[in-house]
Amino acid sequence: MARMAVSRLPDLGLSEAERGELASLSGRRRTAQALAVRARIILACADGLQNKDVAARLDLDPMTVSKWRRRFLEHRLDGLLDAPRSGAPRSIDDARIEATIIRTLESLPADATHWSSRGMARASGLSVSSVQRIWRAFGLQPHRLETFKLSTDPDFVAKVRDVVGLYMAPPERAVVLCVDEKSQIQALDRSQPMLPLRPGQPARRSHDYKRHGTTSLFAALDVATGRVIGKCYPRHRAAEFRKFLDEIETAVPRDLDVHLVMDNYATHKTKLIRDWLAQRPRWHVHLTPTSASWINQVERFFALLTDKQIRRGVHRSVAALKDAIHAFLDQHNASPKPFRWTKSANDILASIERFCLRNRPLPA
Repeated sequence: MARMAVSRLPDLGLSEAERGELASLSGRRRTAQALAVRARIILACADGLQNKDVAARLDLDPMTVSKWRRRFLEHRLDGLLDAPRSGAPRSIDDARIEATIIRTLESLPADATHWSSRGMARASGLSVSSVQRIWRAFGLQPHRLETFKLSTDPDFVAKVRDVVGLYMAPPERAVVLCVDEKSQIQALDRSQPMLPLRPGQPARRSHDYKRHGTTSLFAALDVATGRVIGKCYPRHRAAEFRKFLDEIETAVPRDLDVHLVMDNYATHKTKLIRDWLAQRPRWHVHLTPTSASWINQVERFFALLTDKQIRRGVHRSVAALKDAIHAFLDQHNASPKPFRWTKSANDILASIERFCLRNRPLPA
């Protein structure tokens, strides 16, 4: 049977001037990002890549790549600009819009750390609503600030591959346990009684509270079953961690190896703990990278505990708090469900690489 011929995409035939203009547009990391993305698409297409390969490299939809390739072939650089829309002609020309975007991204007001729509309106001579429409059209939100944290662990890649490998392909005749402690959980009682939920009105509580002490929860999550071994201790030192390891040793059948996923907390690396582990050859330790608690699945269980029991709980003593935590553990273990880990180590590392390339710090 004859094979169908694979049609080749037409060559873009970039001139030196066009390539220079596209490189300039794609390198402007703080202005007109929609246009910068389109420029990166054309540059990648000019390297001979297929649409699906360009889409994978830039994390885009293949149809988006096909659209801008076609537009460039038809209209060259002008094809990368937004097509005119129907309706009344705009009263603000492209130059003023670009100036507003550049000012938003590349400057700061004299009296603040970020622009407000009113401050930009005064500085640009536009109306507040016009500034808001421009910002909305280009996805600019100067009032928002998000946080991030990248691990600086020199063994980050190796540790990610090690831990994620356990999640994706756990060893036979072994149990994989994610271990950590949720320290300093406070037993809080509100200064006044809570007001209950009513139709049209949420439950309410006073902003101030009374402290009645703290406890620390040590927990080990079985990634295969979702069951959690947990116990509360008044402190979270190496001595308490050693006692918790004894609890795990008792709970895990003797004929199974134990693969322990835990972080680099000092309590986990004392001589007391190292000696305890050295005497038990069936135990294998896998350390997570520093500043990467998201890779330890027991953190997801702690989030559930906080959301469902601790944050809105009223506990008038440490004993009441411990009872509530143990009751939550019992309920969870009555019908446990494992967390489903879907991303491979390669997916995670590629995602971090894209984040770093997309958010390279600007030169000082």
